[in-house]
Amino acid sequence: MGKKYIIAVDGPSGSGKSTVSQRLAEKLGYLYLDTGAMYRAAGLQALRQNLDLDCLESVKTVAPGLRIELKKVSGRLQVLLNGEDVSEEIRKPEMGMAASKISRHLPIREKMWELQRELGKEGGVVAEGRDVGTVVFPDADFKFFVTAGAEERARRRHRELRDKGFAVNYEEVLKEVKERDEQDSGRELAPLKPALDAVMVDTTDSSAEQIVEKLLRIVREKSRE
Repeated sequence: MGKKYIIAVDGPSGSGKSTVSQRLAEKLGYLYLDTGAMYRAAGLQALRQNLDLDCLESVKTVAPGLRIELKKVSGRLQVLLNGEDVSEEIRKPEMGMAASKISRHLPIREKMWELQRELGKEGGVVAEGRDVGTVVFPDADFKFFVTAGAEERARRRHRELRDKGFAVNYEEVLKEVKERDEQDSGRELAPLKPALDAVMVDTTDSSAEQIVEKLLRIVREKSRE
């Protein structure tokens, strides 16, 4: 393919969008732009400074100095916060809610949008998140909204956390998934929702590889037009 596209993949937590986005980026030779990881890193920085994530006046002090980089190292995404590799730390269970809380504040959003657009300005990116197709890249060449039922997403998240050694039970994870959905969809600023021109993709009964092949087919068909 000659042109380097911007591909936006949005969806709720546990929908499989991260796995799908990573594999799609690999197959296309594109950068995987994990916007959720960037918000987790911002949340981590705020927590390290003992800031109240619900307080705008407190949180906005973090935004100007945030330096978050995404790099592919030995086949995996490395997240650097002010030069420090925080790739593992931001994946702790509590960091998901921290990211959701801090993302409600406009100064943080504006800083993230600036960083994300800089990463994607040349194209050749698969950008994954919750407002990529609606706000960050509203003119993206492709927009996909990946979803699945809440119970299925909770099962996936529970399995993922258990595999990483975290002691969690399914009911707690399901409760957190539903709370995160409500918080992300109900926020006033850049709420989680499909772009009007997004292709809806339900992963409940499909494997990640099946979904990747479906999206890859759509991208390749357009590139031949």
